[in-house]
Amino acid sequence: MLDSSTHAGVLLESAPCPFGCPSSDQFVVAGRDRLHGLPGEFRIVRCASCGLLRTDPRPTPETIGFYYPADYGPYMETQVPAGGLSRTQPGWRRFLRAVYRKVFRFNASIVPDLAPGRMLEVGCASGAYLASMAAQGWHAEGIEFSEDASAQARRAGLAVQTGSLETAVAQKNSFDLIVAWMVIEHLHQPVRALRKLHEWAKPGAWLCFSVPDAGAAEFRVFGGAWYALHLPNHLYHFTPATIRRLLEQTGWSVERVFHQRTLGNLIGSLGNWLEDRRAPAGIHRALQRFPETSGRKGLVVLYPLAWLLSLVGQTGRMTVWARKLPQ
Repeated sequence: MLDSSTHAGVLLESAPCPFGCPSSDQFVVAGRDRLHGLPGEFRIVRCASCGLLRTDPRPTPETIGFYYPADYGPYMETQVPAGGLSRTQPGWRRFLRAVYRKVFRFNASIVPDLAPGRMLEVGCASGAYLASMAAQGWHAEGIEFSEDASAQARRAGLAVQTGSLETAVAQKNSFDLIVAWMVIEHLHQPVRALRKLHEWAKPGAWLCFSVPDAGAAEFRVFGGAWYALHLPNHLYHFTPATIRRLLEQTGWSVERVFHQRTLGNLIGSLGNWLEDRRAPAGIHRALQRFPETSGRKGLVVLYPLAWLLSLVGQTGRMTVWARKLPQ
């Protein structure tokens, strides 16, 4: 149902647990938009029946675009270089890239070792990942909510629909691989969306995606300052148990869950925590920017500790592989 309150003209709505549980929610924490400093405070509630965390109330599908401005980080970071990505690279560059990936496997945007086929990226932003898969021989298509970002992807020669997954159109049994990197938590109707992807997937197709892990201790430690809350853009906050339930209810079989080997969430959360305690701006801003600006050098330096924490599921991000169950 619609909430009577608004933030800067953004209409809010209250939605029940998507698993159909009885209406019995527990308040967990409140937070705000820390990425752009846009107005509004938002609550996180936990379903008392299944434990799923969600933002409630939340911006409606028609007005949430206010919190996705043109300079939204993922749009800027995924722009395809002028001239596109080459299918061929010097042998030494391919060798070094292979060694790097072998030694430093961050478990982020990883997929099974598959022969190229037809793939779909949900939330492809400006298209960098799509372009990289196309360069490997995949017939790559995308869906992107942002008109500006999807237009940039099309200018790079990529086949990208503009709109939400809930309203997008595709043929049934079309895709061998579907990916969604840090997208599922943004969806207003995740059950409906995952069922739609199940219809679009070929028998035995793979679904690979990443989401923040609200089951990690860092969420309990930092609360409303947790970097991965990303309010109000993140509408759901999954744990390994609740993401597994979502997949099982929508026809997918969970094959692997990888805890990503990165400390980005932890460092960004520390920056938010210091900001709330009025630490010098230069310090907390540097920490808040780390997840997006650290580059490979920062990730490599922290890799040993991140690897250890990933073994016990405490890095705050996970990548999931699932396959389409027979109908």
